Amino acid sequence: MLSHALEHGVLVITVRCDPGVGGRAPLAAEISDLVHAHRPAPVVIVLGEAAAGAAAVSAVLQAHRMCRHLGLLVSVATHSAPARRLLEAGAAPGGPRLVVHARVDTAIATAFLAAA
Repeated sequence: MLSHALEHGVLVITVRCDPGVGGRAPLAAEISDLVHAHRPAPVVIVLGEAAAGAAAVSAVLQAHRMCRHLGLLVSVATHSAPARRLLEAGAAPGGPRLVVHARVDTAIATAFLAAA
């Protein structure tokens, strides 16, 4: 369901499928653990087409809220316009904001430049 890699100093976490309601909290915790382990690297979370559902979006928002106190840039990339709207509407105010992109390459390049 989840994989990760470092690309140009950016932690890229890919969520491949929607975790369902019961998997929301464990997914958020796993994302949070990866972010903590790789800090201070900026983070891009990629939601694949099968992972652009409400549960995955909720997990990403929860992970963002848990990790924003670290002061790290967290971005999300997804092709799904409805998921991007949910992410933008649900992002917590204050602290580093959640940056939402339609393209993975743009998200990684932007995170890399912001961290430089």
